[in-house]
Amino acid sequence: MTILSGSRSFAPGWKWRIGQGHAGSGFLRDAALGDAALGDTSLALGWLFAALLAAWALLFAMQPEVVAPEGWEVLGADYWAAICRAAVEDASYLAVLAMWGLMSAAMMAPTAVPAFKSYDDLTHTDAADAAGFGSFIGGYLMAWLGFSILAAALQVALANAGALDVEGRSLLPWLNAALLAGAGLYQFSPVKEACLSKCRAPMMFFMAEWRPGRTGALVMGLRLGAVCIGCCWALMLLGFVGGVMSLAWMGAAMLLMAFEKLPALGRYLTRPLGGLLLLCSLWSLFGAI
Repeated sequence: MTILSGSRSFAPGWKWRIGQGHAGSGFLRDAALGDAALGDTSLALGWLFAALLAAWALLFAMQPEVVAPEGWEVLGADYWAAICRAAVEDASYLAVLAMWGLMSAAMMAPTAVPAFKSYDDLTHTDAADAAGFGSFIGGYLMAWLGFSILAAALQVALANAGALDVEGRSLLPWLNAALLAGAGLYQFSPVKEACLSKCRAPMMFFMAEWRPGRTGALVMGLRLGAVCIGCCWALMLLGFVGGVMSLAWMGAAMLLMAFEKLPALGRYLTRPLGGLLLLCSLWSLFGAI
C-alpha cells in the first residue's frame, strides 16, 4: 500500500482523490463520478437479478414432475422440460451442460453479492466504472461455466453407467459416501480456508488483485470465480447425493454456501459442517449394508 500526496493508491491504476484543489474539490469530483456511475451499475445489477430469476424459473420448468399449463408451449416450457429430462435420462452432453450452467449461475451468483456490491462501491470513485462492473460479473460467471463443463462430463459418465435416478441422484451408496466424505474432509483443508478468507473479505481481494480497465475487471472476475470454485466445488458435487435436478437441494446448498461466506457467521459454520458431512458419509455407507 502506497500513500501518495493528495491521493491514496492501493494498487496500480486504483486511486481515490481525497481533497485536491480548493474547498474539497476532489470530494466533489468523486461525488459527481459516483452519481454518474450509479445509474449504470444499478442497471447492470437489475439485469443480473432478472437473469437469476429467469434461471430459477427455467430450472423449475425443467423439473421432471412439472407439467406445463395449457398454452405455455409458446414460451418454450415443454422444450426446456424435454431438454432437462433428456439430460438426466439420456445423458445428452449439451443438455447437461445447459442445465449445469443455469444451476451454477442461479446458485453461485447470489453467494457473490458482497463482492459485486464492493465493486459497485468502487464505481462511485475513479477506480472503476460501470463497463468494468459488467465485465467483472461476466468473468465470475465464465469461471463457473468452466466448472460446469467438467461437472456435465461427470454427470454424462454416471448417467451412461446407469448410476443416476431421474433427479440426478447417485444410486451407488459407495459413491454417495465418497462424495460426502470428500466434502467433509475438504471443509478442514487449508485450501478451503484460504479461499474462504478471500470470499469473506472482497475488498481485501480487490486490494490484492486490482487490475484497471474492462479487461482487468474480466480477469478479476475470473480470479474471484476460481476462488469461489475453490470454496464450493466439493459442496456443489453433493448434487449427486441430493439430486442435481432437485430444487430443494439447490436452494438449501445456495443458502449454505452464502452463509459460509459471511465473515460473522461462516467461521462458526465451516468445521461443524465438515463434521456433519463425515457423519452423513458413515451413515450412507453403513446404512446401505
